[in-house]
Amino acid sequence: MLSIGLSSAVLGIEAYPVKVEVDISSGLPHFSTVGLPDTAIRESKNRVLAAIKNSGYEFSMKRITVNLAPAAVKKEGPAFDLPIALGILAASGQLSQDRLQRYIVLGELSLDGSVRKVKGILPIALAAREADVDGLIIPERNRKEASVVERLNVFPVKNLKETVDFLNERNELSSFSIDLEEEFEDRRNYEIDFADVKGQEYAKRALEVAASGGHNILLIGPPGSGKTMLAKRLPSILPAITLDEALETTKIHSVIGLISSGSAIVGTRPFRSPHHTISDVALIGGGSFPRPGEVSLAHNGILFLDELPEFHRNVLEVLRQPIEDGVVTIARVSTALTYPAKFMLAAAMNPCPCGFYGDSQRECTCTPFQIQKYRAKISGPLLDRIDMHIEVPPVKYQELVGEIGGESSLTIRSRVQMARDIQKGRFKKFKSIYCNAHMEAKHIRKYCILEKEAEKLLKDAIERLGLSARAYDRVLKVSRTIADLEAKEKIGSHHIAEAIQYRSLDRNLWM
Repeated sequence: MLSIGLSSAVLGIEAYPVKVEVDISSGLPHFSTVGLPDTAIRESKNRVLAAIKNSGYEFSMKRITVNLAPAAVKKEGPAFDLPIALGILAASGQLSQDRLQRYIVLGELSLDGSVRKVKGILPIALAAREADVDGLIIPERNRKEASVVERLNVFPVKNLKETVDFLNERNELSSFSIDLEEEFEDRRNYEIDFADVKGQEYAKRALEVAASGGHNILLIGPPGSGKTMLAKRLPSILPAITLDEALETTKIHSVIGLISSGSAIVGTRPFRSPHHTISDVALIGGGSFPRPGEVSLAHNGILFLDELPEFHRNVLEVLRQPIEDGVVTIARVSTALTYPAKFMLAAAMNPCPCGFYGDSQRECTCTPFQIQKYRAKISGPLLDRIDMHIEVPPVKYQELVGEIGGESSLTIRSRVQMARDIQKGRFKKFKSIYCNAHMEAKHIRKYCILEKEAEKLLKDAIERLGLSARAYDRVLKVSRTIADLEAKEKIGSHHIAEAIQYRSLDRNLWM
């Protein structure tokens, strides 16, 4: 007999339907799976056999063929265990075929028949809402993630027997749902705050400017100066993540399997901090079964690269395209996948290999050649995409022991949001631009109008400080953001002066 069930899989971050066809015919006992399955799917026959027997059902000792259609697309993971088991039971007459074809089913089976959590449920649930089905049958531990999708019947199950009884109409399962707005609000709070940071007022001001304009930023300072502590708090002063952004971010995390059982949605802007030993594939995405990398997991949030010169050069070079375009395209022979990757880059580094160049308290032991070689690990094209270079000096003792903390993240965020609202209105005609950091030359000429004194100061800076041509555009972008924080239409001389201070590498202050 032949049975046909419905399931789904993810390609990139989008779901596509999969038909699970099971044929049981006469012949010697044999179990084969076709349709470009990976090892996890091919091994499902052992899990399915044990789960069916241990759930009290009869396993047909005949020739069983399972086809996962479309057969031309590679499929991976154990999420087809449950639909395969149901297909075998339907083909052997132990399950209603009519009901089986009305639900999309996913789940990994344990040997005792219990159903385990799987990855990629959110994009599958979004696709299921548009399909002509009665609902989605998924593992119980995935119920919150799937219930984010409104107008979809979600039926969480604990084991194979419960699923069979539901499809045979021997018991009823209640559709699971949550209050999405309430769930979203509950998860919008950050555990860390800028009020925890003592001292470093200059660096905190620079981070506020960076957040206001979406500028990439590089923090330079000796070990223990607080670079990582500051960077970790950067998401807390960015504009609050919107529901649409949260759903898009959750889809990416769902594909990787980073959504916990108790979570339904990502409520805060992501902060990703990969180790410097990361490979280019892990950072950018890809693999034999393509999956999102760290740059996509940081979508709508922060990608933080600590000890920037320690990353392999080829790893840093692959960042140039996503920083510029906001997407990652992974080409394969049969297809090309595109992952979103709109993030702010925050990086940190020591001024030299030993970390103490320019420190008034500790002596640097590096030679000029070692220092130059250390800094040369960061290529010019990558550095060109970082708008702000900030020096972070050691914190003084008086500031460490002082009882007065800094401003809270909420207070800083309110100013950042005001500046972003100004930029939103300014760039409403442009789909690809939503903050000052994304301006191109034509936008700079149109929106970065300088007062006369500001023009003179910028000219003097270029001539006296040796600012490069690329620094010119960066200074204008950052000064535009500083002016927005003051709600000024034109850029004044003090805006230019502050922006120049945020270009320490171009001012040649290190050597």
